Amino acid sequence: MLYPLIDTNYKPDAVILANGDYPTHPIPAGVLQRAPYICCCDGAAMQLAAHGLQPDAIVGDGDSLSNEQKQRFQHILHLESEQDDNDLTKATRHCKALGFNTIAYLGATGKREDHTLGNISLMARYMDEMGINATLFTDYGWFTSAKGEAQYESFEGQQVSIFNLTCTKIEAEGLKWQPYAYQQWWQGTLNEAMGCSFSLHTDGLFMVFRTYNRK
Repeated sequence: MLYPLIDTNYKPDAVILANGDYPTHPIPAGVLQRAPYICCCDGAAMQLAAHGLQPDAIVGDGDSLSNEQKQRFQHILHLESEQDDNDLTKATRHCKALGFNTIAYLGATGKREDHTLGNISLMARYMDEMGINATLFTDYGWFTSAKGEAQYESFEGQQVSIFNLTCTKIEAEGLKWQPYAYQQWWQGTLNEAMGCSFSLHTDGLFMVFRTYNRK
């Protein structure tokens, strides 16, 4: 599967906005501005409204919304009280039910490190279990998940990190350092693309982070 570079024309089926750090980099901020459908996780709706945008749906357990806010958004509020999944997954199920398969995740990092780690790890679950083309954006780059063989568009000097989840084999073409089946997440960080593309050959599930800018 080919994973293209993200540019200012990228437009997913839907955006899910979590209540972490609001995007400020032009690429994720532009993705949010162009989104055909915005689904907010609970309190993220307040951040969105503060920046002049309105959500199409608010999904979650409602614990980050006041009674006044619940009343204000009652026509688009979808409350789910179960606690087996977090609000990001509840929002994902909502978007999946509407037929959205290419989903961008914004505001999913920052503020609390435990939420950040949990949200990043969910990208692999959404791809592997739900068939979603999931991309998680930060103000520095973006995460995508893959399984088996994958090819990535890149540029010389782009910083690349590989996070192994279930692979016993990882090989690459087009990276500065040859990867392997890392046992620890830190081991796959800080690699670098040598040109306009690189390929990964694996036997399992993994995540890749690519930066917007070269080193």
